[in-house]
Amino acid sequence: MTLVLVTGDGKVLGAMPPFEVDTPWWQEVGEFGDERRPVLRLLSVDGREVTYLAETAVPVAGLRPVDVDLGPDPRRAPYAEPGGPAASLAWARSVLGPVTAKQMRTWNLSSIWRLDDGGRTVAWLKQVPSFFGHEPAALRLVDSLAPGLVPPLLAAGADGRMLLAHVEGDDRYGGDAELCERIAEAFHPVQVAAAGRAADLAAIPDGRIDVERVRRVAAPHFDTVDGLAELIDDLPGRLKAVDECGLPDTLVHGDLHPGNVRTDDAGRLTTMDWGDCVIGHPAIDILRLTERLDAPEPVIERWAYRWEKAQPGSRPLRSAQLMRPIAALRFAVVYAGFLDAIEPTEWPYHRDDVPACLSDAVAASIVKG
Repeated sequence: MTLVLVTGDGKVLGAMPPFEVDTPWWQEVGEFGDERRPVLRLLSVDGREVTYLAETAVPVAGLRPVDVDLGPDPRRAPYAEPGGPAASLAWARSVLGPVTAKQMRTWNLSSIWRLDDGGRTVAWLKQVPSFFGHEPAALRLVDSLAPGLVPPLLAAGADGRMLLAHVEGDDRYGGDAELCERIAEAFHPVQVAAAGRAADLAAIPDGRIDVERVRRVAAPHFDTVDGLAELIDDLPGRLKAVDECGLPDTLVHGDLHPGNVRTDDAGRLTTMDWGDCVIGHPAIDILRLTERLDAPEPVIERWAYRWEKAQPGSRPLRSAQLMRPIAALRFAVVYAGFLDAIEPTEWPYHRDDVPACLSDAVAASIVKG
């Protein structure tokens, strides 16, 4: 990887010599980003070579000349501009006092800093782009319905900034069926309660399927994804069948995989990363939660049983079956929305996601009916 360095006023200083990092995820910058040299954004990807823009106020020797276009872009997040990280950390310290800061992540969906005091992590500074600006409202809503299920929101500020209290434990990437069942059970009362609180959902984006929007996203891929055009033609009828199953639209996390859940030694569950949340069909979350399980059916069946008790006469299991391709189409639309909302240098994060999700949707419609 290569860091192109700029000053706080945007003057290009040059590029550092390339170096290798262990982290395979482009947005994870904890190995090389810090307060003295914060990483601002991705500039380019060429195979295994990744170039970032970083800011420095400290002289750096051995820089080579570099020609980069750093012109303005209206889609750029404030934290990706020179001076952006310093402004965000100044805001965090105005709330918390003189904490030390360690940059952990930055990309088109968030900037995350760990904030320590006396060698102990006390909070996290998270900043999101405008299209995720509803996250603090979602955290407040879920906390009011299920206290402790989300990280405590300490403060919310301008430009998508928020301070989250530190929660002990580990993020549960690769969690097993038992964990997925616990997550589904903990989230079920939230979705049942939120379904009847339209006023509280006013700040949450409407993520219900718009057939014409799906068609616009899918149409460029009709010639390369076999069966996609037919799936889109059948979409209105499938949505009607889903509606007839009788489950209400409600708060949907939107990305409820085990890696977005933290557990501690006492078994407490904390659900993280609510930027993707929308108003939508509850099956979206159970399908996302169980998609990597070898045998997801028992977890989905218990999810369906809870909904049958909460919504007498409904057919949750049938709705989940019908929703499989719809959920994949929804993700294609979400990723297309990201591409529309971010500057071109950061498109590599999501460029392949749209066709992949469209292919998944066709496969789900064939296998699951």
